[in-house]
Amino acid sequence: MIKYRNILVVIDPNMEAQPALYRAAEVARLQDSATIKVFMSIYDFSYEITSILSVEERDEMREGVVAQRRAWLEGLIQPYLDEGLDMTLKVVWHSRPSESILNEVNQHGHDLVIKSAHQHSLLESFIFTPLDWQLIRKCHLPVLLVKEHDWPADGNIVVALNFSSEPEQDSLNQKLFKEANHVAKLVKANVHLVNAVPAPTVNIALEVPGFTPEIYNEAILLHHQSMMNEFAQEHHVPSAQTHVIEGLPEDVLPEIAEQLDAELILLGSLGRTGWSAALIGNTAEQVVDSLHCDLLVLKPDSQT
Repeated sequence: MIKYRNILVVIDPNMEAQPALYRAAEVARLQDSATIKVFMSIYDFSYEITSILSVEERDEMREGVVAQRRAWLEGLIQPYLDEGLDMTLKVVWHSRPSESILNEVNQHGHDLVIKSAHQHSLLESFIFTPLDWQLIRKCHLPVLLVKEHDWPADGNIVVALNFSSEPEQDSLNQKLFKEANHVAKLVKANVHLVNAVPAPTVNIALEVPGFTPEIYNEAILLHHQSMMNEFAQEHHVPSAQTHVIEGLPEDVLPEIAEQLDAELILLGSLGRTGWSAALIGNTAEQVVDSLHCDLLVLKPDSQT
């Protein structure tokens, strides 16, 4: 994370506490010359449909709301400015928060987006894609979703590896580990490697003579263990800090994070959108709701 010099912090106008801002300040303190832009996107549909007011009056009311929120943000960041951190702020009026954030990212050369994570209800997730998920899918930058969990010295960082046959997965695994190493050196943490191995679907093959599901499952686990051992040896990670666990990533990662009291999980996302996302889903989206620690999502180099 030492390479991140131009950080965009997304402020939630509905939250009094802002864990993302606190985390951004922590990241900035770990390196020199980091700048932080504190960004808020606000919108109130009632200001758009009020027929009693003229266009000029509606504009004045919107400007008043923006100014009010800006004043609140100025008070929020003042202690950090007094400390000497380089912070600016920006408040925009936009009906689509994800679009306003992505526009800001693309226009101003940011290299990291930090946002407080939210717990989403099943109904929310079904009806519309929450902002966290939108950023995971569409933002080409690393996205750090923050929960209220400290980053203590000598803590644990988890790297979620995927040994699938996806063409970009090998390079993404390397990228995740490299990033985890950067963070671990800065905060003096231990890096753990985790690989979740979903149980294979073998219903059709059950009718094949001589097929034994237990032997097949064991072979799959041994294959993943072999891949993990090879990766760990290449990167000099002790075997005690490697974990190959049978189960879905959305189940395995929260469990191992809790066991290790991890401060951060690094996870790759291929950024599926459209029907692919609806039918297959993105692991990062499924994991973020269940975690009690921060989640850093990285994309393949081809998508950055």
